[in-house]
Amino acid sequence: MASVLNSALSLNLSNFKRKRVRTQYLVSPLSLSLSRRRVTMGAAETDANEAKPQAPDKAPDSGGGGSSFNQLLGIKGAAKETNKWKIRLQLTKPVTWPPLVLGVVCGAAASGNFDWTLEDVAKSIVCMLMSGPLLTGYTQTINDYYDREIDAINEPYRPIPSGVISENEVITQIWILLLGGLGLAGLLDVWAGHDFPIVFYLALGGSLVSYIYSAPPLKLKQNGWIGNYALGASYISLPWWAGQALFGTLTPDIIVLTLLYSIAGLGIAIVNDFKSIEGDRLLGLQSLPVAFGAETAKWICVGAIDITQISVAGYLLGAGKPYHALALLGLIIPQFQYFLKDPVKYDVKYQASAQPFLVLGLLVTALATSH
Repeated sequence: MASVLNSALSLNLSNFKRKRVRTQYLVSPLSLSLSRRRVTMGAAETDANEAKPQAPDKAPDSGGGGSSFNQLLGIKGAAKETNKWKIRLQLTKPVTWPPLVLGVVCGAAASGNFDWTLEDVAKSIVCMLMSGPLLTGYTQTINDYYDREIDAINEPYRPIPSGVISENEVITQIWILLLGGLGLAGLLDVWAGHDFPIVFYLALGGSLVSYIYSAPPLKLKQNGWIGNYALGASYISLPWWAGQALFGTLTPDIIVLTLLYSIAGLGIAIVNDFKSIEGDRLLGLQSLPVAFGAETAKWICVGAIDITQISVAGYLLGAGKPYHALALLGLIIPQFQYFLKDPVKYDVKYQASAQPFLVLGLLVTALATSH
């Protein structure tokens, strides 16, 4: 029976092949016309694809020569790396830690209760570890995880879209950083003898803001104004509040002042949007450079940072702190020598050369408002 079926199948297949041979040359004029049209359209699509700028398959050189140092900092011009620990460090973007670390210093200074004792120094170091490497590292890693589709367009050489680290490994890193940061926050509350675990709740609130900033369905970063302000407040207000709550009392006037200062943080957050314009536009994210164009967004960025600092200087002058106000105004001057030339090309140079002056301005404000 099997041999009969095999013979029948063989005959049918041979007949089918002969029919295909006989009929493959019987082509109507209409099908020839459609074929020509498809060839023409295919050629046009090829031309369009060739004309379309292609995303780079390796990190652009930002003047650092594609160095390992850039890779460890998590900035442009990074050398390609296969070491998993270096890749994990890159995902946390250590270049973003200093503002958070110094924010803790500002809060400690504003509290008026920090003493240069071994215990207070140890507390501040633990608070910096919580705010910088752990919770900021969590924020940056989760942002890269949810930005993997955008990065595949804008920066396909980054760790996640390039495949040098798996998504499961990234998720594990997110949880370790988050739980580590919250654990240290709880430890600091116990260490400080707080009846109410204020540092823990500040850390928990900041972690929630980081999540809804990057993750759907809310994904605050889809709205340039709300998302960038949320990010700015996380970078300026939260570490200050943590440092002040750790060593003293968090007062309403400081909460209001730092939330207003976070408008400058909105401007800083815009800087990171310029390198992602193409991907944001394709995926429908209304970052400010997409919504207003790069030239207008550049001035919105500068205006948000400068007007905020000038306003705070005016507040300090009105509060009887003229020297602090003048110092803050002096720190504004060197902040935009690179950025205004080309916000895409000089974003890293801006972060390296200008943000320290902004953070020093925060410290001046903290010392002026010290309780």
